[in-house]
Amino acid sequence: MAGILSDLNKTIVAGIVLAVVMFLIYLGVQGFGATEFWAFLFRWLHVLAGVMWIGILWYFNFVQIPNMGKIPDEQKPAIGKVIAPAALFWFRWAAMGTIITGIILAALNGYLLEAILLGLTDSVGKHTMIGIGMWLGTIMWFNVWFIIWPNQKRALGIVDADADSKAKSARTAMLFSRTNTMLSVPMLFAMVSAQNLF
Repeated sequence: MAGILSDLNKTIVAGIVLAVVMFLIYLGVQGFGATEFWAFLFRWLHVLAGVMWIGILWYFNFVQIPNMGKIPDEQKPAIGKVIAPAALFWFRWAAMGTIITGIILAALNGYLLEAILLGLTDSVGKHTMIGIGMWLGTIMWFNVWFIIWPNQKRALGIVDADADSKAKSARTAMLFSRTNTMLSVPMLFAMVSAQNLF
């Protein structure tokens, strides 16, 4: 077991194998209904990507940013050159995976347009709530790709920038990361309420 858990790739493969076992159990108990299965599969992928995205967002805001001042200056390059770029890679692609699977899921469930229009065309509360969640998620995704990531590239020295520009970019990235942290709370409320309260 330690051989599997000592290697991230093996750990992920083991998780996928266990998920396949769960799928086989599902087939044995429920049988296969194509419509229900595809909606389930994309909900599962949406949740997986969302957990990665929001988990890293919260790591940045609850762990990394508040503790940077406690790290000795000689150790900070390890964060900026190794940990932050790797975390930002997974962060932005998890955001992309979340938005794509969410759009596919809404289309498969037949409420994409109603959700985009916040339920204004049909007065269905579920469509209003999931729509609010989708719009908040879209704003957050936009912030990741078009504000946080470009500013982090300058702040971390991934692209050339002078010291003043790096400092301004770091602050901008932090403020929009905090914005996404703030929006994540009502976004998750909207998403979960749409599945459970309506």
